[in-house]
Amino acid sequence: MGAAGLAGCLGSGSSDSGSSDTLSAEGSSTVYPISNTGSSYWNSNSPPDDGEYWGSSDESTVPGWDQIETDKNIADYFAGLYGFEATGERSNPPFSTQVALSHSGTGCEAVRDGLVDIGNSSGPITAELDISEDERDENYVDHVVGRDGQPVFVSQEIYDSGVEQLTGEEIRGIYQGDISNWSEVGGPDREIYAVGRAEGSGTDTTFRLNMLGDAKAEMEVDTRLGQNQQVQQTLQDNDNAIGYMALAFSGSGIQAVAIDFDGTVYEPDPDAENTIFDAEYPLNRDLHMYTRINDDTPDGTDKREAAFLNMFLTDFGQQVFVEDENYITLPTADLEAEREKLPDQE
Repeated sequence: MGAAGLAGCLGSGSSDSGSSDTLSAEGSSTVYPISNTGSSYWNSNSPPDDGEYWGSSDESTVPGWDQIETDKNIADYFAGLYGFEATGERSNPPFSTQVALSHSGTGCEAVRDGLVDIGNSSGPITAELDISEDERDENYVDHVVGRDGQPVFVSQEIYDSGVEQLTGEEIRGIYQGDISNWSEVGGPDREIYAVGRAEGSGTDTTFRLNMLGDAKAEMEVDTRLGQNQQVQQTLQDNDNAIGYMALAFSGSGIQAVAIDFDGTVYEPDPDAENTIFDAEYPLNRDLHMYTRINDDTPDGTDKREAAFLNMFLTDFGQQVFVEDENYITLPTADLEAEREKLPDQE
């Protein structure tokens, strides 16, 4: 998927309005469902009477649609805000987009090296590229499009045996090699199979940073896997596993556990008093789409990038691309702050 997504996408395209250059993105498997679904909608350029993917004749079918007043196709509308000429044709947007799947570190490296326009990352670029905040601010614009309440999952058998809740200290003990049997945390007498994400993954970086206190903290795991989907499958295939991944990848055969951090228990149930959906949840993390500051884009975001990113920063985009993909939407104040990072609309 990564190779196909990147084919023919070298360098950032022109920032002039009306450019037909393809906008390219690559990176995090956590951000991928948001970014790729948005890309699919964009490339479909569905008309406003579509009723399923964009607009509705009765203005009730598509969440967030009631906040937008337009008779244009979806990509025509958002691109038009930045001066691009509408095509008026389904499957023919003013410019196309494509998203490749890899890792946060790879996505950050790709936008740094000018291989893609947008680097998708579920970890901060400072940790992924080992740079300072000053270097980040001098070279990149951090566009936050949503949040992930990163859960810790266990195999269904472990959950059913009584391990429905762990403390932060217990999880740290498991991932630092101090706890190796489920019986030590109230479970069956069974060795723990600890699953970690590949180094360079934003999910791994933020887990180490938020759970272990350092993005480079040492960990002891039985296996490292490159993508959320692989972690999900491994936990489904084993009866003694624990793993961390994005909220969107919960599924049958695995269970998210409640976590007690210093006396506050965060539940995977969104209706609980304290939940993993809360901003205060210690593993909560921003989901980033980074653009590059260079001679062609001194403000860090060209008009193609701004048009595409703005789509995610609307009520429509937050509902369809973030909440519908099982991520956490940004509050209104944060959406306004993110839109302030984009160039002025025409």
